[in-house]
Amino acid sequence: MDKPQATPQTSLSPAAHGLGYAGLTPQILCIALILTGHEWRYSALAGGFAYAAAIFSFLGGVWWGQAVQGAKAGHPASTGAYLLAVTPSLLAVALFLPWTFGWEWPGPALLYLGALILASPLIDRALGFSGSDFMRLRWHLSIGLGGLTIWLGLLAPRVM
Repeated sequence: MDKPQATPQTSLSPAAHGLGYAGLTPQILCIALILTGHEWRYSALAGGFAYAAAIFSFLGGVWWGQAVQGAKAGHPASTGAYLLAVTPSLLAVALFLPWTFGWEWPGPALLYLGALILASPLIDRALGFSGSDFMRLRWHLSIGLGGLTIWLGLLAPRVM
């Protein structure tokens, strides 16, 4: 099997870029269901939250993996790096609790989750795990997913 070819400006393959941007599709579909008044509007809000929470948790897994990889290369990560790596999953669950208890949801949770996703590349930068080409893509995807998730949160009153 051939190794994926990177573009001259980046070490990331075209597939990494294409699949990364394709990852914005679920939020776009959720927004479309709400804007068109589809009967699955509430499910679109719940699905949008679940998707954003899963991606946010995934980012924590990436941070954990990078910390472990650094340790294998002789550059052990601090305890703080591992603490930051588990934080996204814990925050995602905490943001789900209001729905569990029947409080106002998902609007505020979507707004908070979107803001956390928008800020997440700052953790990559602080941990020093990522190269500039990866960071460029991370910023694009975080702005995309974070912004779309905030938009879902702003649309929530139309559904409730």
